[in-house]
Amino acid sequence: MTDIAFDTHETVKELSDSGFDTRQAEAITAAMRRAISQGVATKADLTALETRMTVRLYAGLFAAVVAQIALTVGLLTLFQG
Repeated sequence: MTDIAFDTHETVKELSDSGFDTRQAEAITAAMRRAISQGVATKADLTALETRMTVRLYAGLFAAVVAQIALTVGLLTLFQG
């Protein structure tokens, strides 16, 4: 996951300007910073995950097709001989 910028000073200032006292604004900002830092997926993270999943899907499908062809050839060889 990627770190994202979070301006704690600006957040405390905005909360204070909205009527929270400084102590409340700092506590809310600290809680927000912890929540954000514990794992926010960015668009780039999701795109990378989608790419990895697509590759795995196609690899699995390719393996299944190869196995199906091998089984068919094996059965044809068995029953023709």
